[in-house]
Amino acid sequence: MKIMVAIKRVIDYAVKIRVKPDKTGVVTQNVKMSMNPFCEIALEEALRIRESGLASEVVAVTMGPSQCLDTLRTGLAMGADRGIHVESTSALHPLHVAKILRNLVEIEKPSLIILGKQAIDDDCNQTGQMVAGLLNWPQGTFASKVVLDKEKKEVTVDREVDDGIETVQLNLPAVITTDLRLNQPRYATLPNIMKAKSKPIKKFTPQELNVEIKPDLEIVEVTEPPKRKAGVMVSSVDELIHKLKNEAKVI
Repeated sequence: MKIMVAIKRVIDYAVKIRVKPDKTGVVTQNVKMSMNPFCEIALEEALRIRESGLASEVVAVTMGPSQCLDTLRTGLAMGADRGIHVESTSALHPLHVAKILRNLVEIEKPSLIILGKQAIDDDCNQTGQMVAGLLNWPQGTFASKVVLDKEKKEVTVDREVDDGIETVQLNLPAVITTDLRLNQPRYATLPNIMKAKSKPIKKFTPQELNVEIKPDLEIVEVTEPPKRKAGVMVSSVDELIHKLKNEAKVI
């Protein structure tokens, strides 16, 4: 069984984000980039499934400019068997990514697609659902536990929902998006980083996959959140209640 995992290059989660002066986006030049944390979780889960003997191959897929190869190499160093890079200098929105994944599925024929539930740069939380819709495959989103039954060709997914945990059973092939508590991703060791340099990477363009990249949304403006007001020290509980009631008006 083959598993396909989509990974995305984003600004590192520890970096302080700065908005461009013209408010068209955020500053990415000379900024540390890394793999989206939810994508790391997705890749880790695929590797654990393969190591348990339930899958034979894990294919990592990334999309974007040539710099995305660094992120793909990280995925290979974590343990993916091979990589696919769909090179594009145009901005890729969730629907573009979903269409590219759909057409890659026709080439690779995986039994399972695992993605992070969202990327930390745009927080869209759309790609997994879109690709499942395009493929007409069942989907288990926000997964906090995944149990695969290879013989029955089923996968059981515990989903984190507002009311608690919802358990769904999906027939393979299927799409899964991962939540934060599914696992703890491994670090790429130095020997595996060296081995990753020799692992194969297949390259495509959106045009080769018959996907037209045209903008379907426009970012009007990007602004920083309002600065938090300084706290106020109070001398007594009565004063606190007074301020909450008459100034903050929350009680």
